[in-house]
Amino acid sequence: MALHRSSNGQAPGEISTLPLRVLEHAVYRGPNLFANRPMIRIQIDLGTLEEWPTNRLPGFTDRLLAALPGLLDHGCSFRRPFGLVERLREGTWLGHVIEHVALELQALTGAGTTRGKTRSVFGRKGCYNILFVYEDEGCGVAAGSFAIQLVAALLPEHFRRVEALGRLRQPLLADPLDIPTVLARLRGSYARPPLGPTTRALVDAARKRNIPAVRLDQHSLVQLGQGSRQKRIRASMTGATSFVGVNIAGNKQLTRDLLAQASLPVPKGGVVPTEDEALALARRLGWPVVVKPLDGNHGRGVTIGVADETMLRAAFNVAQRHSRKVIVEQQLAGRDFRILVIAGQVAAVAERRPAHVIGDGQSSIRALVGRENRDPRRGTGHANALTRIVCDAAVLAVLARAGMDLDSVPAAGQAVYLRDTANLSTGGAAIDRTDDIHPANAAVAVQAAAVTGLDVCGIDFLSPDIALPVACTGGGIVEVNAAPGLRMHLAPSEGTARDVAAPVIGALFPRGARARIPILAVTGTNGKSTTVRMVGRILRCAGLNVGMTTTTGLYHNEHLMKRSDASGPRSARSVLANPCVDVAVLETARGGILREGLGFDRCDIGAVLNVTEDHLGLLGIDRLEQLAEVKGVVARAVHRRGAAVLNADDPLCRRITRSVRGQTIWFSLCGGAERPGFIGDHLARGGTAVVLEHEAIVLHRADARTTVTTVAQVPSTLAGAARFNTANALAATAICVGAGIAPERIREGLQAFNSSFEDNPGRLNVHDVHGVKFIVDYAHNPAALRALGGLLHTLRRQHRRVMGMVSIPGDRRDDDIAAMGALAAGLFDEIVFREAPDGRGRATGEVNAMMTASALAAGMDVHCVHRVLDEIDAAEHLLRLARPGDLVVLLPTAIEGVWSRVLGYRPGWTSGLHGQANG
Repeated sequence: MALHRSSNGQAPGEISTLPLRVLEHAVYRGPNLFANRPMIRIQIDLGTLEEWPTNRLPGFTDRLLAALPGLLDHGCSFRRPFGLVERLREGTWLGHVIEHVALELQALTGAGTTRGKTRSVFGRKGCYNILFVYEDEGCGVAAGSFAIQLVAALLPEHFRRVEALGRLRQPLLADPLDIPTVLARLRGSYARPPLGPTTRALVDAARKRNIPAVRLDQHSLVQLGQGSRQKRIRASMTGATSFVGVNIAGNKQLTRDLLAQASLPVPKGGVVPTEDEALALARRLGWPVVVKPLDGNHGRGVTIGVADETMLRAAFNVAQRHSRKVIVEQQLAGRDFRILVIAGQVAAVAERRPAHVIGDGQSSIRALVGRENRDPRRGTGHANALTRIVCDAAVLAVLARAGMDLDSVPAAGQAVYLRDTANLSTGGAAIDRTDDIHPANAAVAVQAAAVTGLDVCGIDFLSPDIALPVACTGGGIVEVNAAPGLRMHLAPSEGTARDVAAPVIGALFPRGARARIPILAVTGTNGKSTTVRMVGRILRCAGLNVGMTTTTGLYHNEHLMKRSDASGPRSARSVLANPCVDVAVLETARGGILREGLGFDRCDIGAVLNVTEDHLGLLGIDRLEQLAEVKGVVARAVHRRGAAVLNADDPLCRRITRSVRGQTIWFSLCGGAERPGFIGDHLARGGTAVVLEHEAIVLHRADARTTVTTVAQVPSTLAGAARFNTANALAATAICVGAGIAPERIREGLQAFNSSFEDNPGRLNVHDVHGVKFIVDYAHNPAALRALGGLLHTLRRQHRRVMGMVSIPGDRRDDDIAAMGALAAGLFDEIVFREAPDGRGRATGEVNAMMTASALAAGMDVHCVHRVLDEIDAAEHLLRLARPGDLVVLLPTAIEGVWSRVLGYRPGWTSGLHGQANG
């Protein structure tokens, strides 16, 4: 669409501009606030350039297209060629241009990057979030930086300043319009080497079937699938490839012996340790012979056409450089074919031709090789469809046997072969012959793969004519290869390309087999850890192996594996990589979502428990509605057959349902006549809800009503007094219903889950000792403290005093810190305010002072307010104040340290450590 901007009428060179500034950037590795796919985000401030769309910049579009003609194919919102060009000529902002340039630069390095979008930042004129997909993080970030520099270089001189590119940690380009140099820099910026063609094809085939693929190292080790359903590949070697089979294939003599025992056609030969024995064997076999290393690969050290003693001794020495033992065998007549066998079926056949050039009567062999290497299909190593021809000693030896050297000029049409072997890795070419192979030859190849025990096997087969049975023409099997390269079949030099990656993936994951484990993701402001643990207990009762992440650590079957805040994407990925996990239950905090997105591409259940004021003012989230959008990322990641579990009692959760692709399962503390009307409509449409009715957890599914359990039978609710844990139990029930767990297993799990330190550390842990009741709970924001206050109100009349240790992280807003102080004043008769372990930018004692001032303003007696900086000192100070009949509430960060003090409490309690308390 055309842009219509007000203008002061000045030409670009006549105005004083602010530079284009890079404000921030992020690499999202999963679904995020902006998209459901991994993307890179760069936030820029165009400054005065906001007033200068592309149609007001003379010559800009033409210069851009001259630099990057590939942009002509970008469809943009029109989704057709020249779509972007139309936008450029009508007028679009430079952020949008940078997006497309970043995509094009990556594509020119071979990446399949086509998607992006640019959006203005709410309430900030001239600020844009540029988002684009990437394959490699390092290359993607560099592409964003280089795109900004390239676009700036096309602007009139007064607009060319770019500030704060250091945020992207990328160097400045001497000439951003020197595209070959830019691309070379991009290729050098890869965080990891690009996958080779075989592994790349297998990964692409897996993703076409919606099978997750995760690279595990810097090379070709890849995990396909998740958890206990995962498989691993290293190039074309799979987790199902027999180790014994690989060893057999690696020993050429043993391979030949086993194939001969199976009556398969192989050349006669043997292993020899010395030149003299090699000569004797060659004479018995008859000239010519083939000499090769016992355990070589890629044709290294192989010499064919050995016809006399001199050639044999030279060939023996070449082979011995690669292996102590050397094979001498008959040379079979015929052309060189590679037969690819996958899971007992011939998948493809290629005729391989050694590296060669065709003379023109004028050019030297050296010049002909240079001309051949300019073929864009040729590259270094295995990266391209073909490999560059290298004129090394082996090439010189082959030419010398033919009476030539690199300066020789072959006749027009003369084929000059440069290698003895036809391996692609030494510059050979491949012609597809899949449709030509005779069934008898295919049967021989299948049997050879079975004899060696390889699931993916490359058979090197010599035959004068692959379309005729080898029994009639002569020839046979000269080698069997484990982990064969696929590129000769994927992109042959001539003939039909064969999709040989799909059958490999099909063998690993037959149709109907699942590659993913269920992912149950839980987010919200409060209650996440408890709900995750409840769900984990229920799933254990259902007999499943559970991987679980919470703010206290990473767990397998409720055993702590790693102590940390594991509520981020990295911990989620760790669980999904564990082959002992049948189902993942993941606490998903907003911080990780904002920093790098989710740790998975989609989930089966996405639960949002609540959205209340916490973490506002951090990472660009200033309003509750924005926080709801962040939490909603989890619900939006639910696949179409999954379910979003949402809190019907929370207005912001109710808004999230608009973006849910799967079904919605509501949970609510209101049941019966109190039940929200929209839940009734939801049920009438065949939906599902879990509600509290007459202090029972009730499942409504279409017309069916099932009582799962009563609240009194759920220990963590403290007989219903802990209303927030009742809500958590409703959410856990809804999550497990969505995951297909039977109500009786849900009942069993909820009834077996206690509010103990062992079951739920730091979440409503109750301990009675020496007449004092202790509650340890991780209530770290006003909403959580209000929820806890409901329980304290119920318990107050049973105790002489209610005392509390209270704090809040220093990165919260002043209003939130003040609210904690005021709430504490209304709940406790005696308060010890403490500092969080990390002030997060605030001066030491600042948070305590703010909470104290707020508590005093709310009417708290100054003599009942104590301030202690250190958390453990604060806990010990409160324990010294405790007397029989008191209810002592501690809200810790260092959960284990505080809990150990509670367990060690005794009347007249004291410790060797005494903190200074200030009234």
